[in-house]
Amino acid sequence: MTVLRNDVAALRQAQGPRGIPDATVARLPVYLRALTALVDQGISTCSSNDLAAAAGVNPAKLRKDLSYLGSYGTRGVGYDVEYLRYQIARELGQTQDWDVVIVGVGHLGSALSAYRGFSTRGIRIAALVDSDPERIGTEVAGVTVAPMADLESIVREHGIAIAVIATPGEAAQGVADALVSAGVTSILNFAPAIVTVPEGVAVRKVDLSIELQILAYHEQRRSAEAPGGGAGPWAADGEVSL
Repeated sequence: MTVLRNDVAALRQAQGPRGIPDATVARLPVYLRALTALVDQGISTCSSNDLAAAAGVNPAKLRKDLSYLGSYGTRGVGYDVEYLRYQIARELGQTQDWDVVIVGVGHLGSALSAYRGFSTRGIRIAALVDSDPERIGTEVAGVTVAPMADLESIVREHGIAIAVIATPGEAAQGVADALVSAGVTSILNFAPAIVTVPEGVAVRKVDLSIELQILAYHEQRRSAEAPGGGAGPWAADGEVSL
């Protein structure tokens, strides 16, 4: 099929330094997952409505998001699923493998290191680091846990740019400082703490407790709005009913 392919570099230049909005970037992995599922089902083309439904987004939003990458659709035909999947994967840096270090090998760090889904998305857990003498030297998911003292040499040896912090909150800032000093420029922070980093270093925060609290809020609202649900433990004047 004939697919319209705009010059992505020219598009980026026209957009200026702002580039692709963060909100769009956050949705690209969702589109990639939906496209991969379509490929697995043997579907070669799809409309924007079908792709939006598979990704759980509004079709207009999806079309606007994809316009930042270029024009990969054909009017009246739709998108070439495999080609669009490749373009999004390339935009996300998934056409190459990225070595990642996880700092903190407790329950969460161990679970993350054993997650097999990373490898299918171009992510390889190349190193595990911890400060606990009882964990150093042990093996988790086939990777030997190294001491914090080896962090800089590990980053240099593997060319690591991305790191995961899975430590207790009180250790997070010190770990972030060590990662930045070692040359890491992107950090995924699972620790229950906010870390500050210099300009030029990207940090994404994942707080599972906050996400659960948000879900609890929605559940409370749903219960209160249900017939006969009442206001639950919360009184109408905002005081707690005990």
